[in-house]
Amino acid sequence: MLARVHPYDLDLARRADAAALAAMSRQLVEAGLRPAWDVTRITWHIRDSESVVLLARGVAGTAGFAIMRYADDSAHLNLLAVAPAHRRRGIGRRLVMWLEETALTAGTFTIGLELRAGNAAARAFYAALGYREVGSVVGYYQGRESAIRMERDVRERREATPSAAAPPGS
Repeated sequence: MLARVHPYDLDLARRADAAALAAMSRQLVEAGLRPAWDVTRITWHIRDSESVVLLARGVAGTAGFAIMRYADDSAHLNLLAVAPAHRRRGIGRRLVMWLEETALTAGTFTIGLELRAGNAAARAFYAALGYREVGSVVGYYQGRESAIRMERDVRERREATPSAAAPPGS
């Protein structure tokens, strides 16, 4: 019911969005770390032809975002964040599924990511989306925290998963 009252549209980020996304990253992803995802780095990804910076916009503004970088054989999900007030509404799932569909369409079949080892909620989220743990990296986050590496082959079907959202602008 909330999704009907407060719909979220997926849209590609613009340079004007970079400051808000950097602030979200500092608060939601990089808490306790030196910020690595500043305005300059996010702007670079917005402008980079091999990257996609995807937003979920609600009536009150940006509710979440994801940054994915594509290569020939694989893609890397660099960041995914959903504001706490907008969680548990399928926004993160929609962002990831749209990016996975884009990768599949482009012929990029493997998506990898890292997440903080202590982030049990993110670990469960990605596992529910079909990502599997493939390793860990001690001290990955500025020597302070380890990372769990996960990946998914997007050619493998997901059972009982809602279809991805329509592409931005459609």
